[in-house]
Parts: sequence; structure tokens; C-alpha cells
Amino acid sequence: MPFPLEEIYIEETENVMSVKFPPDFKSRMLKSNGGELVTDDFAFELHPFFDKSDKKRISRTCNHIALETENAREWFGFPKDGVAIGSDAYGNIILLKHRGDGILSDEIHFWNHETGETFKIAETILALDMS
Repeated sequence: MPFPLEEIYIEETENVMSVKFPPDFKSRMLKSNGGELVTDDFAFELHPFFDKSDKKRISRTCNHIALETENAREWFGFPKDGVAIGSDAYGNIILLKHRGDGILSDEIHFWNHETGETFKIAETILALDMS
């Protein structure tokens, strides 16, 4: 079950990863850190930001964005500029990409783990989030 997040944990992840997350994504994650992202076409579990505020939250956020991105970058074909924000039951990933200035784009992309193809599925997280 996702829960609200303090902004300090987003800032810590930004510092560790040397990126800035887009405002819409940060706003969504502050309200509900992780959880499901289900549309007519997709069903993903969003990776949370690592929340170290107590043991329960540490346990619930151990599959955090920085770790999942690090793991995904080991896979053949995963975009070098991608930041993994979620995955489905089949090993596919949704991600954000760098704009080139350390800031991540609002656009949500789908990476197919079998083909290595990446394509845009939404202009912003708000276009997909039905919660």
C-alpha cells in the first residue's frame, strides 16, 4: 500500500542519481510513493523513492527508483539515459529520460525487455495516473 512521502527523500534520490525529476512526477509521488499505475493498455507497479523514516517504510521501499534503475542499466538494450520508474509482471519497464541537462523529461516511455524497443506512452505521469 503506497503512502505519502516527504520531499527530502526525492531530493536524496536526485542527489544520488544526479538528476531532477519532473514536477508532475514528484507531485504524484509525494501523495502516493509507489503503487499501481493501471490504464486500459498497461498495468505497472511504480517504484517508490527510498524512504528511510522508519523500519516499515525502509522495508516497503527497498525496490526504490535508484536501485531499480541501476539494475535495469545492466540489461541489454535498456536506454543509457533512462530512469526506471516502474515495471510490469513481464519484465517491461516504464521510464523517464534525460533531457540532456540533468533534468528528466515529463514524458513516460515503455521499454520492452524482449525487443529492447522504447517508445513514448504518455506526455506526463498525469495522463496515465487514474488514482
